[in-house]
Amino acid sequence: MTRQVSVVQARTPGRLTRGDVLKVTIAVEASAERNWIVVNDPIPAGATIIGDLGGQSSMLQSGTGGEGVQPAYVERGRDAWRGYFAWVPRGKFTVSYTLRLNGAGRFNMPPSRVEAMYSPAIRAAVPNAPVVVAPQ
Repeated sequence: MTRQVSVVQARTPGRLTRGDVLKVTIAVEASAERNWIVVNDPIPAGATIIGDLGGQSSMLQSGTGGEGVQPAYVERGRDAWRGYFAWVPRGKFTVSYTLRLNGAGRFNMPPSRVEAMYSPAIRAAVPNAPVVVAPQ
């Protein structure tokens, strides 16, 4: 499992500030085909996962999707993005989502995780670096 964050829209190049928009891409390497997999990726406190609401579609076109398989259900929570996959093939698949940073501060993030929902012994995690968001 790997996680990559790229900047979609930023006020100040080189640093994160309130209002910046990020694209998060998660790649998972499955050793075998699996049923009911969940990808759980935490977000900084106060951040908003950009959904399919009115006025946000232009950012979504460039920031959401994946390769190989699409989630059966996506949960855009206040604490994390969760994608539930009914089936994943053997090999690599990627999924991505877009979020907006709304709060300033230093946010220590728990690890991003992927696991088989009905076989909890099958799992992977990748640590996340702290996220520092400047007020302006």
